[in-house]
Amino acid sequence: MPGFARAMERLGTETAFEVLARAKQLEAQGRDIVHLEIGEPDFDTPGNIVEACKRALDEGYTHYGPSAGLPEFREVIASHIAADRDIDVGPQNVVVTPGGKPIMFYGMLAVLDPGDEALYPNPGFPIYESVINYIGAKPVPLVLRQENQFRLDLNELADKLSDKTRLLILNSPHNPTGGILPREDLRAIAEVLQDYPKVWVLSDEIYSKLLYESEHVSVTEFPGMVERTIILDGFSKTYAMTGWRLGYGVMPEKLAQHVTRLETNCNSCPPAMIQRAGIEALTGPQDAADAMREAFRKRRDHLVAGLNAVEGIDCLLPGGAFYVFPSIADLGKPAAEVARRLLDEAGVAALSGTAFGAHGEGHLRFSYANSIENLDKALERLAEFVPVLTGA
Repeated sequence: MPGFARAMERLGTETAFEVLARAKQLEAQGRDIVHLEIGEPDFDTPGNIVEACKRALDEGYTHYGPSAGLPEFREVIASHIAADRDIDVGPQNVVVTPGGKPIMFYGMLAVLDPGDEALYPNPGFPIYESVINYIGAKPVPLVLRQENQFRLDLNELADKLSDKTRLLILNSPHNPTGGILPREDLRAIAEVLQDYPKVWVLSDEIYSKLLYESEHVSVTEFPGMVERTIILDGFSKTYAMTGWRLGYGVMPEKLAQHVTRLETNCNSCPPAMIQRAGIEALTGPQDAADAMREAFRKRRDHLVAGLNAVEGIDCLLPGGAFYVFPSIADLGKPAAEVARRLLDEAGVAALSGTAFGAHGEGHLRFSYANSIENLDKALERLAEFVPVLTGA
């Protein structure tokens, strides 16, 4: 067999899908598994969005479209972002992609060269570090700690910025911790970046509508930041549209032109009928999205209380997304071992904190995109499993 490109050795993966596959194998053997591993709403896509896609098919939206997205959709996205973030952007700043991940990939390809440095949150979404490595740039972790509410350490950020830095990745609300960057942190980040004019920002705001006690704040709202920031957003989380694969980036026009060329080379264009559904998602009634968010809030409160009742587990109340990231350091076992045994022995699928980077050690990630009934089942199994794990 011929060999493979050396770059493939630098490309990571997303462990959630590997754990899901293992859980499905166990289910095929007759095991009952509680799925708290995958970051996917357990709700169906709202009916008005589904109907909009059906209409689009009937109306002939089955052909190629512009690589950056349908003009009418880009206009809707630009108007939505301009109003929601209170910034001045137009359709020329918008690139639509099949899901949010292409914005990460294309954005990094467009601004990073081999040897450049990119700062990213760790623990954090694993694709950040994976793509930085794949390009041949140097990933520089910004450690998120529970004692700091999983906020960025602003002193560490200032220390790690250098003349080699070309990208800073922000994610708020955050996966895997559910933490948020408050306004004062984002203002401080914007201020320190004024001394580093060559640094781009990738602001992953895919969970921007899943906040429970506060309003979303984007780094683009601060002086000088719109001109150097890629906003990543999409429809998977807010509207339960994970399988539709619909996301977008909002960025300076010149960068949008480069990202569009990458889209042309890779996907040609996003599917037209799904973009029509996206128009309905943003302009139609929001009651279904609001109801999902309220359900997630109740599940969050229930799960956090249950986890903190288990001896050896310490869980913060996250401000957004639909994940908790409890500390299991007191259990005295590596996180990967705990996650593996929790699935194999107790039938609860969760992720090791190290699936999100080396600094996730001592934590597990649970998704509460599941019913209260299943969360209770998982908590009961966890409470029975911990004494077995620790030999108590």
